[in-house]
Amino acid sequence: MFLSQNISIVHPEHFFITGLTGTPYSTYYYIFLFIIYFISIIGNSIVILIIALHRSLHSPMYIGVFNLALADIGETNALIPTMIKIFFFDSQYISYNDCLANMFFVNFFITVQTYTLVVLAFDRFVAICLPLRYNAIMNNKFMTIVFSVIWAFNTFLVTLSTSLMTRLSFCNSIVVESWYCDYGTLLRLPCNDNSINKFIAVLITAFFLVAPPFIIVLSYLGIFIALCKITSWGGRFKALKTCVSHLLVVGSFFLPILCILIAAPTTNARIISGSLSIALPPMLNPIIYVLNTAKIKDLIRKVLNNRSAPIRGNVSK
Repeated sequence: MFLSQNISIVHPEHFFITGLTGTPYSTYYYIFLFIIYFISIIGNSIVILIIALHRSLHSPMYIGVFNLALADIGETNALIPTMIKIFFFDSQYISYNDCLANMFFVNFFITVQTYTLVVLAFDRFVAICLPLRYNAIMNNKFMTIVFSVIWAFNTFLVTLSTSLMTRLSFCNSIVVESWYCDYGTLLRLPCNDNSINKFIAVLITAFFLVAPPFIIVLSYLGIFIALCKITSWGGRFKALKTCVSHLLVVGSFFLPILCILIAAPTTNARIISGSLSIALPPMLNPIIYVLNTAKIKDLIRKVLNNRSAPIRGNVSK
């Protein structure tokens, strides 16, 4: 079962993912996951195509939305197919290398999502608090550099954390009580010293799950103070309306995680809630931005009207 790479390090041939075993009404749950997967891929692909093909959307905010849609597609493809395969093919075993790859891509795209939300919060902060300097601060070049740094730094940090897993020896258990190859769950399995890995885990948690919501809250605190200085209610509502999409996306991303920590009473409930908290935001994000962004809705209407125009013309003839 185990393959020894050297005298001290023992790597298993595979891991056994058991987090979704015994899920109540599992058939309906996996059908729901498939629907989430389909809507996520189609919805985010539409958002990417609309932003890429229309110059009117080549602006700082939509560069952020484009980046978020890319991360959503990546995270969805890294997570849900593995979960569906476990159920439909009764294949709970995952090879050691595939497990590390699964861990890398899920963690990578989630961390990209979190800091994309931070950048979008900063975009709204500058737009409302520093409107006269918005074009000087938030321009396409700046956003391109910022997202290049985010993708590069996330690649470095997630690669570091994943590669450090190879120094751990799994000589006791290969049972992963999660819905994917979760970094934290795997850290409970080694039989040798994992203090460095735990330190990296704390660092990643602080940097990607604690710092982002803190920064977003500070951004909206500044926005709230700026809104209080606007004398007319109409002006306040117009400024706040530009933040609605971002607030809904932030809520769909962070609130489920908070609810899991507070309310999920059992391991099974935490696993189901946890899997949904990661799977649902990529499905909701394109819906939120399409429904709350007038430019995107208008472009979709134009595309649909252009496609239906020849049909109406033929019918009238």
